[in-house]
Amino acid sequence: MTPAHRAPGRLTRRHLVGGLAALAAVPAAALAVRAVGRDETPAEATSSPGRPATATPRPGASSTPAAVTKGGGPVPFRPGRAMLGAYLGLEGRSLTESLALRRGQLGRDQRIVHVFYDFTDTLPRTVEALPAKATPMVSWRGCPLADITSGDSDALIARAARQLKQQDRPVLLRWGWEMNGDWYKWSAARNGKDGKAYVAAWRRLHDIFAGEKATNVSWVWSPNWNSSPVAEWNTFAALYPGDEYVDWVGVSGYNLHRETPDKLFGGIYQAYAARKPLLITEVGAMDRGGRTKADWIALLAAWVEAHPGVGGVTWFDTDTHPGYAEKWRIDTDAESLAAYKAMAQSARFSG
Repeated sequence: MTPAHRAPGRLTRRHLVGGLAALAAVPAAALAVRAVGRDETPAEATSSPGRPATATPRPGASSTPAAVTKGGGPVPFRPGRAMLGAYLGLEGRSLTESLALRRGQLGRDQRIVHVFYDFTDTLPRTVEALPAKATPMVSWRGCPLADITSGDSDALIARAARQLKQQDRPVLLRWGWEMNGDWYKWSAARNGKDGKAYVAAWRRLHDIFAGEKATNVSWVWSPNWNSSPVAEWNTFAALYPGDEYVDWVGVSGYNLHRETPDKLFGGIYQAYAARKPLLITEVGAMDRGGRTKADWIALLAAWVEAHPGVGGVTWFDTDTHPGYAEKWRIDTDAESLAAYKAMAQSARFSG
């Protein structure tokens, strides 16, 4: 995804190149064989141009591992409940106005408000119009990893810790996300194809925050749902900083090429649900006409219901993505909004 994200006083980009935008340019037939699971929508099952004649479900898709019943750090995991929130970037509306619109449509506030900042930005002490019970999730861009591991950025990192420490509530911090892709300057692919370099940078940040006593910060390690390139040094395991350095395991995944929720999120759930609560940090769905988008939202709700280790979902709720035709906002049609509202008002999302 390459949308522009507004930080105070400046414009930042979530991706410079790649990510969701890069995947969108790849024909579906060029991707790995997709899993056709029990949760495929009727529309997608009957109309899938370019899909293989046969496909094999992902191994283990029908079973779930035992899930943790605690964790999350300062932003605690609540068993049986999932926080529902969004990155909001709606054409012609401020964040305050966007939050008010969604409150009116959904009959509830966001539980996570997702904001993006560049590495050299001053991180926020407050977030605009944050609802009383909402948790901010700060996605903080990275930098070349040597800039951190050398110690050259220690003062900047300490400043960031002091800023977030001033928040009047716990904060989710998602630094250097999608490090297993090749589209970011902090990715392993752009740093000597060395997962250890990413781990070292993460741990240094974590230790500096601890030294500044920023004890209200929950650390969200958030890879992309699949790795690019596929290599031993670029796996989840090679890039994981360690249980003592991670509070939540996050994941980005978008329904771009008719992926089911289990295709996007089943792999990381299988790998980490028994160790850490899972947070779907970015998600969206293509609209292919009819009820395809509404049906996919219903599938996502059902998938989360069936996976107790998921403690939060953050939709990429925007129509301001530059150079990209798809509108990811939840109200592109009445059916999609109704499906999202049903998910938002379910007991599972009452966290």
